[in-house]
This record gives sequence, C-alpha cells and structure tokens, in this order.
Amino acid sequence: MVLAEIIGWDIVIVLAIIALLFGGAKLPKLARSLGSAKGEFEKGLKEGESSKSSESKATETTDKSDS
Repeated sequence: MVLAEIIGWDIVIVLAIIALLFGGAKLPKLARSLGSAKGEFEKGLKEGESSKSSESKATETTDKSDS
C-alpha cells in the first residue's frame, strides 16, 4: 500500500508543475527529446556491453596464446 501512497497526488502535482513551466506547446517537443535521449542512452549501453564483451574475448585469446 506504500506504493499507492507515493503514486497518489504527488505525481499529479509534479505533472501540473511541469505543464505550467513548459506550456502546452512545448510538451510534445519535451517528450520527443526525452524519448530520443532514452534511445541514445540505451544504444550507448548496448555498445558498451558489446565492446566490453569483445575486449574480454580478446583478452582471453591473448592469454591462451601466451600460455
């Protein structure tokens, strides 16, 4: 029940303040920019994971050849 208490009026108040600050015309642009930023962040995470795994594979190959 704690989650219901947190999600209640607090989020409504925060959304109302955001709407007042940015206005109705800028909200779609804000949502688009947040969506593209999220996409870029996820893309960076995937690239980081793939480079990390490729580095570990290269290290394993080098270690095996040194032995």
